[in-house]
Amino acid sequence: MSDGTRLARLRGYLEQDPQNLALLADAATAALDENALDDAAELLARHAALSPLPPGLVNTAGIVAMRRGERDAARAAFESLREGGHDHPSVRFNLAWLNALDGRFAEVGELLDDEVLAAVPRAAALKVQALHHIAEPEDALALGQLLLEAHPQDDALLGAVAVAAMDADDYALAASLAGRAKGGADALTTQGLVALNEDDPQAALGLFQRALAEAPEAPRAWLGMGLGLLAEGNADAAAPALEKGAAIWGDHLGSWIAAGWAQFVRRDLVAARRNFETALAHDDNFAESHGALAVLDIADGDLEGARRRTEIALRLDRECFGGMLARVLLLEADGKPELAQRIVERAMQLPAGVEGKTLAQAMVGLGTANQRRGETLQ
Repeated sequence: MSDGTRLARLRGYLEQDPQNLALLADAATAALDENALDDAAELLARHAALSPLPPGLVNTAGIVAMRRGERDAARAAFESLREGGHDHPSVRFNLAWLNALDGRFAEVGELLDDEVLAAVPRAAALKVQALHHIAEPEDALALGQLLLEAHPQDDALLGAVAVAAMDADDYALAASLAGRAKGGADALTTQGLVALNEDDPQAALGLFQRALAEAPEAPRAWLGMGLGLLAEGNADAAAPALEKGAAIWGDHLGSWIAAGWAQFVRRDLVAARRNFETALAHDDNFAESHGALAVLDIADGDLEGARRRTEIALRLDRECFGGMLARVLLLEADGKPELAQRIVERAMQLPAGVEGKTLAQAMVGLGTANQRRGETLQ
């Protein structure tokens, strides 16, 4: 039971009058206010056993279920309210949030109409994030800039639009928007990514740490943390950070590639290949997957396989980093498979780049590339 003063007091009253519906309702609301979710669920169940929950408590039950991660129960509660004529903006917003959590982003925009945008502060940012998932970042950026005219001080919206600007390769606008926000994980992460692109990993790492303190499961912040650590030469710490971000994000190809290169720098070629193959499984038209695997084939002495992969990589993208690196290594190793491992060992050293880039610098670009979907909801 919670130690919260109001809830504890109401619990005391319920000991004297355990079937008092008004007391049960007040106690359930107090439990939600104090984030005592198990208490709230138990009190709501007691009320429901005595009498059906009125609309206000159905809404409370939906919020409790959502916070406990019980999405199906939460969805059922909110949908029942709409079906019963209680189609309030907050109910539609909660359903939109659940749809975003479930990856049903097209339905998010349908629910977040002008009435919801005007009534619920977080709705504008969610609408931009949802569009970012299903359309080009330029589309999300355009919508976000329009919504900012009505909500210029909305930190969550500023962060969401800054992310869209970053993915649209407008770093100046991303930095400006993120700098206007007073806080928020998206804004902090965007500032960190801008700092990385400006070759200031130390400043970036501080920003990513602050972002993760606000949103511990934010994949973009984990990606940035890993890239910053890699840029500082700490591949041992970078690899798990990048893999965590990639795992949360799921199908963000740049994250898996960056995680693979971090393992490559650590000389764990098995883990590197696993990450590169994960990226390839998500999209076999991504040049960097083929190029990176070509480098590993060279390390294994499979020069013929490396040639095939390099050809594919550079056909898909003539500026593919992995493909260019593999081509350089093949020129050295050609006809000498016994030298391949030693050649790749040299490539693992920082700097070990193509066209003047260190491997870490190239990974910053790769990690922040291919972000054509919005942030995973936090």
